[in-house]
Amino acid sequence: MNSEILGILLMFFLAVFLAIPLGRYIGRIFSNEKTWLDSIFNPVDKIFFKLAGINPDTEMTWKQHLIALLTINLVWFLTAMFVLTNMGWLPLNPDSNPSMSGDLAFNTAVSFVTNTNLQHYSGETGMSYLGQLTLMLWQFISAGCGIAIAAVVFFAMKERSTEKLGNFYFFFVRSCTRILLPIAVVVASLLVFNGTPMTFEGKDSITNLQGDKVEVSRGPVAAFVAIKHLGTNGGGFFGPNSAHPLENPNYFTNIIEMTTQMLIPLAMVFAMGYIVKRRKLAWTVFGVMTIGFLLLTIPTIISEVNGNPNISNMGISQTMGNMEGKEVRFGSAASAYWSIATTVISTGSINAMHDSFMPLSGMNQLLGMMVNCFYGGVGVGFLNFYIFIILAVFISGLMVGRTPEFLGKKIEAREMKIAMIIALLHPFLILTGTAIANYTYSQDPETYAGWLNNPGFHGFSELLYEFTSSSANNGSGFEGLGDNTPFWNIACGIIMLMARYLPIIGPVAIAGSLAAKKYIPESAGTLKTDTPTFGLMVFAVIAIVAALSFFPALALGPIAEYFSL
Repeated sequence: MNSEILGILLMFFLAVFLAIPLGRYIGRIFSNEKTWLDSIFNPVDKIFFKLAGINPDTEMTWKQHLIALLTINLVWFLTAMFVLTNMGWLPLNPDSNPSMSGDLAFNTAVSFVTNTNLQHYSGETGMSYLGQLTLMLWQFISAGCGIAIAAVVFFAMKERSTEKLGNFYFFFVRSCTRILLPIAVVVASLLVFNGTPMTFEGKDSITNLQGDKVEVSRGPVAAFVAIKHLGTNGGGFFGPNSAHPLENPNYFTNIIEMTTQMLIPLAMVFAMGYIVKRRKLAWTVFGVMTIGFLLLTIPTIISEVNGNPNISNMGISQTMGNMEGKEVRFGSAASAYWSIATTVISTGSINAMHDSFMPLSGMNQLLGMMVNCFYGGVGVGFLNFYIFIILAVFISGLMVGRTPEFLGKKIEAREMKIAMIIALLHPFLILTGTAIANYTYSQDPETYAGWLNNPGFHGFSELLYEFTSSSANNGSGFEGLGDNTPFWNIACGIIMLMARYLPIIGPVAIAGSLAAKKYIPESAGTLKTDTPTFGLMVFAVIAIVAALSFFPALALGPIAEYFSL
């Protein structure tokens, strides 16, 4: 068990160690400062700009940035819909997998467009290689859009008074070519050398140790897995995701994938500090996020290591902890660490079945997505945290009797209205969706019997988890839920769209509004936002506004299940 804990510490500190210089690098490429990779990537960037007819030096307002983002997303959504509904006759389909139905294709296209990667299908049987490659491309595009729009907010925080905030296409192309692509190539190469397939051939026929012939699915897995974690996408090439031995062959690849999915969310915080020239603020934000992450991670590890009390009462030893639904390759502790990291960061990939975790572990996984701002997804994780900074500044200003200011800009009614709408949108989507699903099931449980394999408290948690995962753009699931139905495909698709774009539009609108205001120099009475005291205030606002909104729902699900053991 000590070696498992050491492995967890290695994964966390390795991610932090790599994120600090990566954050500086991201800050430099967005600031258009010279880097040692310019000779390689400048010609690549110019090709994209020339093909698209874009002048990257043209400055945009915050509204123009949003229009560019939404246009890119719409075009590629339509492309994905076409491919998914026509895979059966399109090329690169050696296993003759069928096309998707309209509702499943809608859910899948929305899921990958929004960086959610919620999967109501199993990749080895429900997707052709062309479909997988299309979704892999989307994992670059959705992550690049998230990083680019965060850069817009960073420059809005930096500027003293302006309506022009750089060029979205400049940020987007650089995010893909200079951050995502080179790191993904390195990660994919490491995965290939450790046994992850990278081929366009169909299923392979092998003879197992029992002498039976087995058809084993394969494909361009390594490239898919690399960007799924780097871009905090999380979609699995195979149904079991990173619990599958071909997606995650051994403990070394587990370390690679775990470190990779944490890398950019952490680095974006330090990139903000570099761009805004407020490194102390970056460390304050990082500290608050890390405290929240640890408060969810440590109890989950303890819960899984201690095992199930009902099994212990039967006189069965649990020296390895609660191993139901977990891989022996990773153990209970490392699986618990992954489960919180993937829900806090919004990756949504899994190396163990979350449906089999202890009730309080499931609650912590839910809380990671409900709070949705401890690290978060690439780019948008900071945007969610930015909303809570605005709320904390406003509340702190009222408490000391001063007009709230953040980085020299007054926060007024308009910004507060937007911030509160965005802060309340997340619980509204989750709780409304869960209420509708529970009402539908309770009114006719025979018709909807296929929804739940586990009725009662755990069944409620399964419904709650699906909508929480959709709203957090996470994509993981309590897989006891039968979710490939028109209701779940359409309902989750609508929630994923609203939960992706409104929380982007809100922070960008606030940042653009503040950037256009007159700069007010700091004075003796200015609220310091880079201190532990302010960090504590932000954490309190997150706990009150976000976490406590969900307490009644959690009481009906994982908490009630815990007390029923």
